[in-house]
Amino acid sequence: MDSSGGVEVSVVLPAYNEEATIEETVRTTLQTLDTFLPSDAYEVIVAEDGCDDRTPDIADRLAADDNRIRHYHSDERLGRGGALERAFDAARGDTLVYFDTDRATDMRHLEELVERVRSGDADVATGSRWMPGRVADRPAKRGVPSRAYNGLVRLFLRSSLCDHQCGFKAMSREAFVRLHRDIEDDHWFWDTELLVRAQRAGLTVEEFPVDWEPKGDTKVDLVRDVFGMGSQILRLWWQLSVSPRITRRVSIAASVLLTVVALALMTVYLDPQAVLRELEGADPAFVALAAVVYLLSWPLRGARYRDILGELGYDERLGFLTGVVFISQTGNLVVPARLGDGVRAYVVKARRGIPYPTGFASLAVERVFDLLTITVLGGTVFIGFVLTGATDQVVDAVSAGVPGVDPRSARVALTVAVGVAMAALLAVAAIVVSARRDDNLIRRVVTRVSSDSYADYVAGVLEGFVSGVQTVAADRGAFVRVGASSLAIWTLDVVTAALVLAAFDVPLAPSTLVAVSFFAVSVGNLAKVLPLSPGGIGLYEAAFTLLVAGLTPVSGVTAFGAAVLDHAVKNLVTVAGGGISMLALNVSLTSAVDEASGSTPAADADTADPDVD
Repeated sequence: MDSSGGVEVSVVLPAYNEEATIEETVRTTLQTLDTFLPSDAYEVIVAEDGCDDRTPDIADRLAADDNRIRHYHSDERLGRGGALERAFDAARGDTLVYFDTDRATDMRHLEELVERVRSGDADVATGSRWMPGRVADRPAKRGVPSRAYNGLVRLFLRSSLCDHQCGFKAMSREAFVRLHRDIEDDHWFWDTELLVRAQRAGLTVEEFPVDWEPKGDTKVDLVRDVFGMGSQILRLWWQLSVSPRITRRVSIAASVLLTVVALALMTVYLDPQAVLRELEGADPAFVALAAVVYLLSWPLRGARYRDILGELGYDERLGFLTGVVFISQTGNLVVPARLGDGVRAYVVKARRGIPYPTGFASLAVERVFDLLTITVLGGTVFIGFVLTGATDQVVDAVSAGVPGVDPRSARVALTVAVGVAMAALLAVAAIVVSARRDDNLIRRVVTRVSSDSYADYVAGVLEGFVSGVQTVAADRGAFVRVGASSLAIWTLDVVTAALVLAAFDVPLAPSTLVAVSFFAVSVGNLAKVLPLSPGGIGLYEAAFTLLVAGLTPVSGVTAFGAAVLDHAVKNLVTVAGGGISMLALNVSLTSAVDEASGSTPAADADTADPDVD
């Protein structure tokens, strides 16, 4: 990486499908550099990034005609940042410069940009379209998103600069060597991360106003601007501002706090006095047995997850995976939107190097089998009720209401359950059909939503995700094993509910008790799939109470008490197992996010970090 010969300044032009502008840009750059530098003191490097037009041929011709021009070609997309880093690594100058090939920034500023770094006054220099003294024609469709973006960067990343994305920057070689290994984004956020990390490292960063005129049309790009840039701001904020403050003591405290919060939330959605009253009337032996039966389902959950990951090429220990499932389910009790599912992907990525797309694909497989299993269980029992005419009782209960449950909540719960069941069946059908196809529509859909090249990265991640789901769905043996595990897991869940009902000495025959429990648990769990409350508390009780009271002589009060106690037993087992697993694996929900914050899903589509245990 040392400079060689008489080259002092290396100008890099990042190029992706620039056949219409690259030749004029190179020639204009040479002419401008000639006005203030000796002809042998600089070089111009075309950092061509996997173009599929005539840009490589034009760049080759230019390089052959002029030894001051160099061309670096890539057969695959490296991303804007990746192409820049590759070119800077090979550059010979001590002052490294780059700007966009559309030359939106007036080239008369090039000398000032170069000299600010070349003179030693600044380690990093950047043009600004927002400083006083600049002339920049910023239409609202460009200006409003740009101001919002720069405002977020200043707010979250504590940057003192006005403009982070102006494609007109320079740095010393020493600054590049010091910073580039820490810069993780390979695409549009590379510019911002360079400036923010330079400020955090104590380097001198100078910003100066430039005249700027937009070239071509632009629009807000959903994938680039929202998914890409927004997520990268949050990622860098976490790394620079949050992660350094998370010590081992803080992680343990956070684990304890989150466990307490999970328990506290139960008292918000459930009446603690009602729970105590029902506990007093229930047979403790049955309640204890119910807890033991439910606990037995957790090693099965770990084994199922092991089978899913095994199909995706990762062999892990049963104990570790059971603990990971415990932790993620505890997270689902703490907050709505099933954010605990994401924690599982974080933990297996950080602890076992399993890439995010694989982690989320494995979760999707698990969730699809859960929904399919409880839909089939509930549907089978429902058919039996239809044949016996028992459904009239449910209709009457929904119309007239059941003491102990809000009829509106019951209707919402049943509506949600039916909708989720239909969606589950459609999802399974789509996965099975797509698994038999050699292609998928992911890239086509993403590129329709986004016109930016960043969409290629997002499409690659999504394709990896879908591929993982299809891998399990396409293997008949794996489909049967995971399906059998899911059936066993939910059967134990139903047995738990049946034992809780039996604890209240209900006047039901064992067959009726089991049938009603199968239906109530299936519908209740389908109802709580939508993230309307932490852990689905509320919807589950409403559906459970309505069905038990509507289909049996059990009173609404007793049915509600059984629903509350059933959910409480399951949540207490989950929270206890989650707390023990966090201590055993030495992770917390916050540290799980911290461990994974060093990489983005896009960057991990094909790579994995080493084990960090």
